[in-house]
Amino acid sequence: MFLQCYTDGSGVRVYTLKKVAPDGQPTRSAHPARFSPDDKF
Repeated sequence: MFLQCYTDGSGVRVYTLKKVAPDGQPTRSAHPARFSPDDKF
């Protein structure tokens, strides 16, 4: 289970555990991407 978020109609970020927002749009992950300077591209 990962924390998801979406932006409501007034521009406020809302956090949820659901994959789909109430308006039917998919939510996005609230977790930042992992980055390491040692990663080889």
